[in-house]
Amino acid sequence: MDRPEESVRPETLALGALIEATIERVAVNESKRRSDGMLFLGNRHTAFPVLVVQDPVLEPVDKLVWMTIMLQAQATGGYTAFPSYDYIRKTANIASKSTVARSIAVLRATRWLTLCARVRERSGRFRGNVFALHDEPLPLVDVLHLDTGYMQFLRNAQNNVHARVRLVTSGVLATLDADIRDGVDVCAGDHPASRRMEAVETIANDGAGRFFAFSAQAVNALRGTQSGKHPGVGRVLESSVVTSNPAGSDDPVTGADGAPLIYPKRLGDNQRELSNRYLASVLPEQRQPILDELEGRFRSEEKGMRPLYDEMSFLNSLCKAMRNGEFKLNLGARVQAERTAREKARERRRPGPRCPPDPRKLRDRIEAGTEAFSKIRRSLGLPDHTAPELPDET
Repeated sequence: MDRPEESVRPETLALGALIEATIERVAVNESKRRSDGMLFLGNRHTAFPVLVVQDPVLEPVDKLVWMTIMLQAQATGGYTAFPSYDYIRKTANIASKSTVARSIAVLRATRWLTLCARVRERSGRFRGNVFALHDEPLPLVDVLHLDTGYMQFLRNAQNNVHARVRLVTSGVLATLDADIRDGVDVCAGDHPASRRMEAVETIANDGAGRFFAFSAQAVNALRGTQSGKHPGVGRVLESSVVTSNPAGSDDPVTGADGAPLIYPKRLGDNQRELSNRYLASVLPEQRQPILDELEGRFRSEEKGMRPLYDEMSFLNSLCKAMRNGEFKLNLGARVQAERTAREKARERRRPGPRCPPDPRKLRDRIEAGTEAFSKIRRSLGLPDHTAPELPDET
C-alpha cells in the first residue's frame, strides 16, 4: 500500500489501517475460528446504494455481482472471506465463472471494488486477496493509495479477453487522459458531496454529464455499446486511449531520441504509470528534465524543505508549466549534472576499438622468438630448423 497522501480522505486512511491489521491476522492465524450462529425466522431485508442500481456504465450482471458480494459481507458483519466464483455464480444465477470474472474486473476498473492486498503466509505461500467493497466509486487518489497495482491493471486490461472489460477500462483511461490534457489535477481530492451531485445530475439527464471516473463522452459511448445502438463506438473508445497517449499502448513513454526515462526511485508502480500519462502531454525531450526536477524536489527534503506528499499534483504542475513555456530547471539541475558525469565516467571506462597490429612490430617479435628457439635447440645439440616465412612488412 502506498504511503499516506494529504489528499487521501480520512476514512480511506482508516480503511488502510484496518486492511493492514486484517492481513496480519490472516497471515498469523491459519486455523478456522469457532463462532456462534444465529437463526433469523423471517424474510431477510437489506438495502443497496441507489447509485449502484442507477450506474449508467455497469451492466445488470455487474450490479448483481456487486450485490452478491455485499450480501456476503453483511452476513458476517463486514470482514469475511471474499465469495468464491462458484458462490457468486450460484447465488446470482449467472451461467459461467467467466462472466463473474468479467464483472469483478469491471467493478475494479470502475472503482466500486478495490483489490487492496495479496496475502501470504510467513512461509511465502499465497493465501488469497483482500478486497474492499464501496458504496460509491472511490476517487482516484484513494484507489491509488489502497490498490498499488491499479494503474497497471488498467493498462493490462486493454488486452483482456472480454470486450466489455476492454471498453470500460478504455473509458476510464480516455477520461483520465482528457483530464490531463485539460490541465486537471486528477489526484486532487474533490468533495464527496460534489461528486455525488454530479453523478445524480448525470443520471437525471440520461448520461449527459460526468459519472465519477467517466466523462460524459465515455458514459454515452459505453451506454451505446450496451444497447447495441452504436456498435462501432466501442472501437473508437478503445483506439482513443492509444492514439491520445503512448502510455496506453504497449510502447513505453521515452525521452529524447527514444532514450529510456529515469524515474525517481521514490515513485511507486501506480505513480510511474500515472507519470507516463502526464509526461505524454509534453514533447519527448521535455520529459527527462521534468523527472529530474521532481527528483531534485525529493532530495531537497533532506535539506529541510517541506515534505512533498502529493507527488502527482507536483508533477502535474511541472508538465503544465512546460506546456506553457514557463518551466525552468532548478532543483533538477544537480540531478542532471550528476547523471551526465556518470555517463562520461562510464564512457571513459569502455575499452576503445582494437587496432590491427603493426606488421613491422609483429615481424620483430617473430624474429626474436625464432632466434631464441634456435639457441635452445643448438644448446641441446639438436639440428636447427629452417626459419619460418615471415610476414611481408606491407
